[in-house]
Amino acid sequence: MLDPRGLYEVHNPTHDPTAVTERDQPSGGPVLLHALTGFIDAGQAGALAAAHLLGTMEHRPLVTFDVDQLLDYRSRRPPMLFIEDHWESYEDPSLVLHELTDAAGVRFLLLAGAEPDVQWERFIAAVAGLVDELGVRLTIGVHGIPMGVPHTRPTSVTAHATRNELVAGRDAWVGTVQVPGSIINLLELRLGQAGQDAMGFAVHVPHYLAQADYPDAAAALLENVTAATDLTLPTATLRAAAEAARVELDEQVAGSAEVAAVVHALEQQYDTYVEARGGDAPGDDQGLLAGRRGFPTADELGAELERFLAEQPKGGGEHTDP
Repeated sequence: MLDPRGLYEVHNPTHDPTAVTERDQPSGGPVLLHALTGFIDAGQAGALAAAHLLGTMEHRPLVTFDVDQLLDYRSRRPPMLFIEDHWESYEDPSLVLHELTDAAGVRFLLLAGAEPDVQWERFIAAVAGLVDELGVRLTIGVHGIPMGVPHTRPTSVTAHATRNELVAGRDAWVGTVQVPGSIINLLELRLGQAGQDAMGFAVHVPHYLAQADYPDAAAALLENVTAATDLTLPTATLRAAAEAARVELDEQVAGSAEVAAVVHALEQQYDTYVEARGGDAPGDDQGLLAGRRGFPTADELGAELERFLAEQPKGGGEHTDP
């Protein structure tokens, strides 16, 4: 393997990289969140969460990865803007490790940008090296997955981790399932194999909203991260956007008998599931499918993921297999 350090550039190299662990870290080193686009992120949940943090909190870049070494531009073509007689702009893809400060003054890290298409193991080795160098105590991945759940019921989240203690009190979402690999999941696996604590949150997004921005899902991700760490992350703006989206969705549902019938059927399935559980609504500690009886089979879940991937647009930022 080529030197993983050749994949990135460190900003302000005279700055002591371990300083991020020394200020206001009540539980040791910093938490590292990662939200990478290119695989499954239904409702743009992870991307919205990352953009919200960067837009509302003090931050600075620590490390920039060389995306030219990591992306396949032909399978994920960055948008360009043409105006009348000239090319106006190009949306440069990026992959950056940021240092942020939460409302309580606690420092943490956020790795955001495009999921690498190639050199997965080298990239993971680079991230693992940074985790060690920066004294990261916990790595958390966030994204959205499409599920047969209605937007009119509480949003549920699946949690997974390298140690059982990290997800104590949360129900297992499925016995065994095989799905297409991704950097976010492989990173968690490799960090666990190296003895590092890592976990992930996959928020369940109504499948009929998988292609739209769904701020409720982003807020749910950040609230779960807050519950799992000592971070103080803002969600008020996301919650306000979620409420506005909910009103608009309800108006659209009311205006279409066909759509209303689909949502009503999902509500009935959801409520039946809750009743079967003794009346406890599935929250962040519940099973994967809140919209049906029992858990999905491996074939059902795999088929749902493959269907979602197949429906992704050929260009504009989401990865689609040729």
